[in-house]
Amino acid sequence: MSETNRLHQRAGTGALAYDEGLRKYMLGVYNYMALGIAGTALIALAFIQNPQWIATVGGLGFIPFIGVLAVGWFAPKVIFSGSRQMAFGAYALYVALWGVLIGPFVAATALGPQGAADVALAFFIAASIFMAMSLYGYTTKKDLSPMAKFLFMAGIGFLVLIVANFFIQSSGLSFLISAGVILYISAVTAYETQMIKNLYADGATEQNERAAIFGAFALYGSFVTLFIHVLNLLGIMRD
Repeated sequence: MSETNRLHQRAGTGALAYDEGLRKYMLGVYNYMALGIAGTALIALAFIQNPQWIATVGGLGFIPFIGVLAVGWFAPKVIFSGSRQMAFGAYALYVALWGVLIGPFVAATALGPQGAADVALAFFIAASIFMAMSLYGYTTKKDLSPMAKFLFMAGIGFLVLIVANFFIQSSGLSFLISAGVILYISAVTAYETQMIKNLYADGATEQNERAAIFGAFALYGSFVTLFIHVLNLLGIMRD
C-alpha cells in the first residue's frame, strides 16, 4: 500500500470515529432531554392528582417564573465550570422549576372537558415541530450563528409581552404571543441544535459530557416552551 493510500485510510478511519463519537454525544443530549421531559411530566401528574396545589402555586405569583429565568441564566456557568454532578444538579433544578411553573396550567387543562386530549395533541404537535427543526439544525450546511443576535432580541421582546399580558389578561394578545413564540422557538431549536453539534470535540470526554448536559438543558427549555404555547393556542381556539 502506498503512503498516499495509508494517509487516506487513516483519514477515513478518523472521520468514522468522529462521526460515531458525534452520534453518541447527540444521543446523550437527547437522552438527558427526554429525562427532563419525563421529570416535568411527573410533576404535572402530581398537580393533576392534587388539584389543591394549583391554587397554592398560583399564590406564589412571579416566583416560579423568576426562578426559571434565574436558573436559566446561571446554569450554563455551573454546567461548564463545576463537576459533572453539579452540572446535572443545575439541570435537574431547572427541570423542577419548569415543572412547578407549568404544572398548574397543564393540570388545569387536563382536568377540564376533553383536556387530556388537548394535552396529548399539544405534545404531539410540539414534538413534531421540535423533531423537524432539530433535524434541520443538525443536517443543514448553512451557518445559523448569524441568527444569534436576532433571536436574543426577539426573546426579550416576547418576554416583555408575556409579562405585560399577565396583567392585561387579553386572550387575543395571548393568541398572538403563542403563535409568535411557536415560530420563534422553531428557529431557536434549529439554531441550538447546530450550536450543540458544534460543541462536540473529538476525544474531550469530560467536556463532551458537560456539553451534552448543556445541550439537553437548552433543548429542554425550548421544547417545554413550545409545548406550553401550543397547548395555550389549542385552549384559546377551543374556547
